[in-house]
Amino acid sequence: MSEKSITVADDRLHGLESSCTAAEAMLEALQNAGVSYIFSNLGSDHPTFIEAMAKASLENKQLPKVIICPHEYVALSAAHGFAQVTGKPQAVFVHLDVGTQNLGGAVHNVFRGRIPVLIFAGDTPYTVEGELMGTRNTPINFLQDIYDQRGIVRPYVKWEYEIRTGKNIQHLIYRALQLSKSSPQGPVYLMGAREVLEEEISKPAISTKGWDPIEKHGLTKESIAQLIDDINQAENPLIITSNVGREQKAVSELVQFAEKLVIPVIEIDPNYMNFPSDSPLHQGYQTDGILQEADLIIVIDSDVPWVPSKGQPNSTSKVYYIDPDPLKEKIPLWYVPSEKFYQADSYVVLKQLNEFLRNQPANQKAAARLSKYKERHNNLRLSWVKNEENSIADNAISPQFLSACLREVIEEDTIVLNETITNSLNVLKHLPRTKPGTYYGNGGTSLGWHGGAAIGVKLAAENNTVVALAGDGGFLFSVPSSVHWIAKRYQAPFMTVIYNNHGWNATKQNVLRLHPNGIASQNDTYWVNFEEPSNYAKISEGGGAYGETVTEPSQLKAALIRGLAAVKRGQSAVIDVHLKPISLHHY
Repeated sequence: MSEKSITVADDRLHGLESSCTAAEAMLEALQNAGVSYIFSNLGSDHPTFIEAMAKASLENKQLPKVIICPHEYVALSAAHGFAQVTGKPQAVFVHLDVGTQNLGGAVHNVFRGRIPVLIFAGDTPYTVEGELMGTRNTPINFLQDIYDQRGIVRPYVKWEYEIRTGKNIQHLIYRALQLSKSSPQGPVYLMGAREVLEEEISKPAISTKGWDPIEKHGLTKESIAQLIDDINQAENPLIITSNVGREQKAVSELVQFAEKLVIPVIEIDPNYMNFPSDSPLHQGYQTDGILQEADLIIVIDSDVPWVPSKGQPNSTSKVYYIDPDPLKEKIPLWYVPSEKFYQADSYVVLKQLNEFLRNQPANQKAAARLSKYKERHNNLRLSWVKNEENSIADNAISPQFLSACLREVIEEDTIVLNETITNSLNVLKHLPRTKPGTYYGNGGTSLGWHGGAAIGVKLAAENNTVVALAGDGGFLFSVPSSVHWIAKRYQAPFMTVIYNNHGWNATKQNVLRLHPNGIASQNDTYWVNFEEPSNYAKISEGGGAYGETVTEPSQLKAALIRGLAAVKRGQSAVIDVHLKPISLHHY
């Protein structure tokens, strides 16, 4: 190290207030911008941050709390869960290209789920012979030098950039968070080499004022009037949504709007609690039958309201599509032919609609519809309850029975995370949620989200019990050893319930959809089953969680109660519930 570098380091140690490192300025910017946590897996590119955090601790200076995450997928999933509850983006620090790659499918999840988050990764040092503070000093600094590190995540982020000087580092942080929080929200990625992070700069004092996200907007008065007019003329209007509940106060606006005009609501693959399941206007989670009879469909915040190959609206129905991203520009092949596409915020639009309707006379067609939807709602629920009863008779634990038992033991304010995939419908039907903010789904398609997400949700909602539901395949993907180590260290206990069908049922079901009478079906051979499953309860116990395996229906409810009791004591719990195996073939 040069004499000049040593002098600079000594000056930092003595706390000169006129200057700081770029890393110090960056951490201060995160604090000023309201970031509470840095979910991190630190590496050789982060010494300056570690030094800056040590200095801040010595000086009692408040910075975002660092949550050490032994796996990057878990780190980003935790930030994902925290943002779903609060709407506030957190920071995730990872190590160069390898740490970025280890984020894996979690980057896909935050991108498709429109989750605001700032991901920061170091870059390999760009000096070799000690020219600058932070220069290469270990063999890995050479091996981690690649041509386009940002390209690893480019298809999955709203914005990516490289810090080129410490002098504008706070501007970059504020811009990154502004972009992340602006609708449609999403992840941003920033990287910087050690030399830049070590750069000595004049202590910045840049205000966060002027860096707010873009203001959310609604529809024009003309569009509102046209939409209401078409609804009033319709015989069978229908609302489809997946994500209205992203903003919790939008739920009551949707309820008010649907009740005023008596419009049934269907939740398709919901990622939030969008509409109370006990409302007579709640018509379940599938479009079967009701989609074809609708003559006007309002799609509000739903990426895939129906799958064309499985069923479409009738050719004469009108479709209005309201979404922060109505053209899905990041999905290469996508279309939902519509009368109008509106790029707008669902909460703002629903408020506008309710305001317009405030002094409007009652619609006689609407009043006549109510009894029909009450009857359909009740019949649906009766059929679901019948499935719960039937499952007890054969002395097997079915997903319906498991979900019903959960319904009986959790509280109204319990937050449920659902990543059961092929059993998601069973969870939705038999474990209904009625309060906004008590249900979350992945939003993407990369399995394993539930574990880290539960940590983030618990950090955001300390007073709520958190229950994460997953299949056995998804449980393995979640890196449970890291998940439960983090949960124990940072006192974020939650209960995991595994819908253990001994394999990847989604893959089997996709085979059967394409080849229902094929050889795989005839021979019960799918290469997806775990005929000798791991002991998931014991794996979790190794991380400090309470673990229990359940194989008999009579044992189930008591085991769930014991798991919840452990969580109340401050200990995470994993209840591994064995369902009927999806395949019995050994190979």
